[in-house]
Amino acid sequence: MSPGKQAAEAEAAVPMAAGARLEAMQRRVRLSRLALWTAIAAGPIALGVAITSTPTTVEAATTGKPTAVRTTAVAAEPAGYAQVFVSSWLRSSSDDATTAQARLAQSMAPDVELPDPVAGARSAPRSVTAVRSARRADGAWSVTVAAQYADGSVRYYTVPVTADRARASFAVTGAPAVVAGPARAEVSKAPYGVSVPQGPLSSAVGEFLAAYLTGAGEVDRYLAPGVQLAAVSPAPYTAVTVQQVLAVEKAAAGGRVPADHAKVRVLARVETRDAGGRWPLAYELALTARSGRWDVSALESGTAHTGGER
Repeated sequence: MSPGKQAAEAEAAVPMAAGARLEAMQRRVRLSRLALWTAIAAGPIALGVAITSTPTTVEAATTGKPTAVRTTAVAAEPAGYAQVFVSSWLRSSSDDATTAQARLAQSMAPDVELPDPVAGARSAPRSVTAVRSARRADGAWSVTVAAQYADGSVRYYTVPVTADRARASFAVTGAPAVVAGPARAEVSKAPYGVSVPQGPLSSAVGEFLAAYLTGAGEVDRYLAPGVQLAAVSPAPYTAVTVQQVLAVEKAAAGGRVPADHAKVRVLARVETRDAGGRWPLAYELALTARSGRWDVSALESGTAHTGGER
C-alpha cells in the first residue's frame, strides 16, 4: 500500500472512531432514559434504584479567567500619619533639606516650612506619640501629638490633617501648633473597700501570682475548672511578695472559705524583684470558692466594676 493511501485511511479512521464513541454515548443515554421511565412506571422505590444506578458523567468547567477576590478596606484614623510627620519634622532642619527626615517631612507636607534649630541647643525627641484625634467637617482632622525629650519634658503639637472619603489617603495641610497638654482626668473611687486579712484568700492570691510571674509551680493548679490562663513566659521575676489585698465583697474579709460558688473580686498590690531591681505591681483578680479553697476564675486587671456588698 502506498504511503499516501495509508495516510488517507488513517485520516478517515479518526472521524470514524469519534463517531463510534458518540454513537456509544447516545446508546447509553437512550438506555438510561428507558430505565428511568420504566422505574417511574414501577413506583418510587424502583425510581430511587434507577437514579442511584444511572451513570453520570461530570466534566469540570475550565476557564482561563482568574478568580476575582474582593477585599474590604478598613478606614483608618490619621493619628499615625500625623505622628510620623511630627517625628520627621522635629528631626529636620531648613539648613539641610536633603536629609532623609527633611525629605520625608516635605513629602508629607510640601507647603509646611521646616524648622531651623540652633546646633546643639536641644536634641531631637526620644519618642513621638499620637494622643488624640478630633474629626472635623469635610474630611478634616486635628491630631494631637506628644513629643518626649531625654530630659523628661513633653511638648504637645496639634497637626491639621485631611483625608479622602475612604480614609485611605492623608495629607498634612498646615504647620504644627504647640498647645497645652491634656488635663488630668478625675479618677473615680476604687470599688475595693474591704481589707483582706492573712488567710486562705490572700495565700491563694500570692501563690497564683508567684506561679504566674516567677514560674514557681504550675498556674493550672490555682485556676477554677474550665479557666485557661498561661503564665508569663519567660518568667520576668525571681520573687513576688504580696503587700496588700483589697476586695469588693465583704465575704472576702472572713477567715474561712465560704460555700462553693461564692465569688469575690480583689486587688492585689505586690512587690516583684528581678536582677534589675524592685517593681511594685497591682493585679485585679476574680476568685471562686470550691471545696474549701479559692480558685482564680479570671485575671481582670483594668476591668473591675463598682458595686457589690459594702
